[in-house]
Amino acid sequence: MFEIIPSIWIMNGKCVRLEKGDFSTEQVISDNPLEIAQEFENCGIERVHLVDLDGARRGSPKNYHILHTISAYTSLSVDFTGGVGTDGDIIKVFEHGAKTITAATVAANSPEKFAQWLISYGREKINMAADTDPRDHLIKIRGWQKKTDIHLFDQISYFYDRGLKYLKCSDITREGVMEGPNFELYGEIVERFPNLHVVASGGVRNVEDFKRLKDLGLRGVVFGKAYYAGKITAEELKTFIASCKAPL
Repeated sequence: MFEIIPSIWIMNGKCVRLEKGDFSTEQVISDNPLEIAQEFENCGIERVHLVDLDGARRGSPKNYHILHTISAYTSLSVDFTGGVGTDGDIIKVFEHGAKTITAATVAANSPEKFAQWLISYGREKINMAADTDPRDHLIKIRGWQKKTDIHLFDQISYFYDRGLKYLKCSDITREGVMEGPNFELYGEIVERFPNLHVVASGGVRNVEDFKRLKDLGLRGVVFGKAYYAGKITAEELKTFIASCKAPL
């Protein structure tokens, strides 16, 4: 089933948005992340992507209280990302209610450690994020603040051979600007790695983008700006979710 996954980005305890991963473009969406999560829950959403931007920048999770609150006061499954770098971080994130963890920096800087996480915690619980600029296809980490010399497809291939099941891939040039997803990039990933569950992120403009990504064979999409800007409505989310659950 194709899954639509709202992103809730947290900075200084507030729900924010950034353009193209640039922290200087911070825009506060809400002072109450729980209310945002409950909005999505009321639309029939089952999972949210909770991004700890403070944690991503400093290299260790910070907004545990928000993770706990959303996990405790909604039925949402929370996928957490942002600064997770040690086994202690993983344990604490799971203790605060996350169902899955998505990691990027560790996968790039310590591939052996990330490969071991896939074994220790299970590939159903550990997802990899591969965030890239399509102009060079190099991976960016630390909340997109640092560019590596690792090519996107080399990164995916390495962990695909080691049991990776879930990949979130973001074209960072499309994040927060509603210019349309990078369909060509995501289609190539699906074609090269047919057993990988690929979730796209960045650029979503409308529900038609959901449909096109689904038709490409992706397993899901992370979105945010289009909803917060009113380009996708709650009713549209409800209708699309119902269509995904309808029997063929």
